[in-house]
Amino acid sequence: MALYWSVLTVLGLLAITGPAALAFGFGGASAARSRIAPLRWLGKTYIALVRGVPDIVFFLFFVIALDQGIEYLRHKLLCPEWDQPIRQGNDFIVCQAAKMPLGTSPQWVHETYGFALAVLTFAIVFGAFAANVLFGAMRAVPRAQLETAEAYGMTHRQIFRRVLVPQMWVYALPGLGNLWMVLIKATPLLFLLGVEDIVYWARELGGSKTPRFTDYPHPDWRLWYFLALLVFYLIFTRISEMVIARLMHKLTLGQATTGGEAQRKAT
Repeated sequence: MALYWSVLTVLGLLAITGPAALAFGFGGASAARSRIAPLRWLGKTYIALVRGVPDIVFFLFFVIALDQGIEYLRHKLLCPEWDQPIRQGNDFIVCQAAKMPLGTSPQWVHETYGFALAVLTFAIVFGAFAANVLFGAMRAVPRAQLETAEAYGMTHRQIFRRVLVPQMWVYALPGLGNLWMVLIKATPLLFLLGVEDIVYWARELGGSKTPRFTDYPHPDWRLWYFLALLVFYLIFTRISEMVIARLMHKLTLGQATTGGEAQRKAT
């Protein structure tokens, strides 16, 4: 049953992380093209910084740093009488009340906390890649259309909301589709973040003798479990490709793009 629940965990991660990463990406792309210099620097720094660090390094570092940052703030608020240093050599020590989550919390709280950290980490990492895709898509919208909107007296905010954003999706969708595929393939990194995903349970259940099942030794079945994972991911990516193709068909309809022209000639 834990294996089946881990499948729902992966699907839940994708369902939450996809929109969250898109929101981070839209915010980063909007900031990168802002007329306000500090905001523009912030957006471009976010894109360059996250894209320049290997995913696995960022996952391992950010989760530890975020967890310790939360515990540090809670420690300062809940334990003002603490007189010992928090950093003691390589150890990070806070009072028991500041622990996240508390040691007395039920297991589902620990699992939910770890899952939330994983979602936030995935959203920040893939949000930077989405920001780069959306930034390029915004620049791909023909300048003549923006100038026409200016000639009609629209403000920069109205042009952004009514002209630029609706038209950029046709240019952004191919890149976002590829990013979605990469996100699907990156879900096994949950194992590194302490979340028991399908890769973890496939290894545990398929192993001939593991700490969890020492009383029930069996032959090595990992080949079959990982083959099932291979089929699962292939089916899921194929469904994703069909959905993306359908969205691309709708977005290019009537547009002055290669796909739009092909649809017009076919009609």
